[in-house]
Amino acid sequence: MVLRGPLDAYRSTGADPPFGDPARAHGTAMEGYYWRVVDAEARSVIMVLCGVCRGAGEPWAAVALAAHPGGFTRHALVAPAAAEPSCFGAVAGDILRGSADGLRVRLGEDAWVDLRLRSPLLWPGRVFGALGPAQVVPGLGQYWHPVVLAARADGEACLGGVRLRLDGATAYAEKNWGPGFAGRWWWGQSSAFPEEGLGVAFAGGALPRLGATPTAVVLWHGGQVHRFAPPLARSQVALGELRWRVRTRSARYRLEIEGEAAGSCPHVLPVPVPGAPKIEMRSEQLLAGRLALRLSRGRRTLIDSVSLLAGLEQGRPAGGARQSPKAAPRP
Repeated sequence: MVLRGPLDAYRSTGADPPFGDPARAHGTAMEGYYWRVVDAEARSVIMVLCGVCRGAGEPWAAVALAAHPGGFTRHALVAPAAAEPSCFGAVAGDILRGSADGLRVRLGEDAWVDLRLRSPLLWPGRVFGALGPAQVVPGLGQYWHPVVLAARADGEACLGGVRLRLDGATAYAEKNWGPGFAGRWWWGQSSAFPEEGLGVAFAGGALPRLGATPTAVVLWHGGQVHRFAPPLARSQVALGELRWRVRTRSARYRLEIEGEAAGSCPHVLPVPVPGAPKIEMRSEQLLAGRLALRLSRGRRTLIDSVSLLAGLEQGRPAGGARQSPKAAPRP
């Protein structure tokens, strides 16, 4: 009990001690939760986000639901909201309840998700999370950590009045947190490869003051999880209009990621602004982009695969945000 106060104060800066649990709430201005569900056979994708924010009044959340195909998007501002302090999970009024075990979203009679997550491949217990040693550094602009790398999703959804079963789909869940969103960021994730048990996720952002663009990558295959994060891995990132290129190298491996729209159009999604309930429409995310992945060791290629159902995102600077449509009213 003596250490509870100092530890909570330290974690409220966004940092976690070695062997900590980055998935549980930190007490930062923004705690972000994200679920992605892919039915490869039906070629459908559902995405749910929840950004829980602290302000002068009660905590509130931005909740969004989007799907492919069809371009469906729905979002709302919800209060009260809470981030789970003991594990991965969030609650936003009667609109959302999500964890590593399941997800329930209600954004109207024609827009809802009800899922159970089973047999999950979770982030393995390690000294550091996905960011590596940077995890212990307080005060970073943003922190990121995949929680459920892959799980079987069973349940139903209704998207614009169209109901569908999701039994046997693959689910992924992650968390991000900090004082707010970066001015510019990039992200990607896919578990929909021809090879069973293969998946990848990456996230990075620009740090103008330092002239740096740190990027972390997590790759899993055959039950093994590889992390590529500074300073033990060095990455180079190049972005174009709906194009992503990440090159990262560790002491043992070289990883190359190429992402593109491949004819898919991005969803424009809300970004919560901590403080008074407010959002900016400055996230452009492809729900079904093309992602090529190659992992090498020396001259030997270990993995060479392509996913056509990848999530790929770029964040616009705050000044370049698109006009924000009105959030959906609470059903």
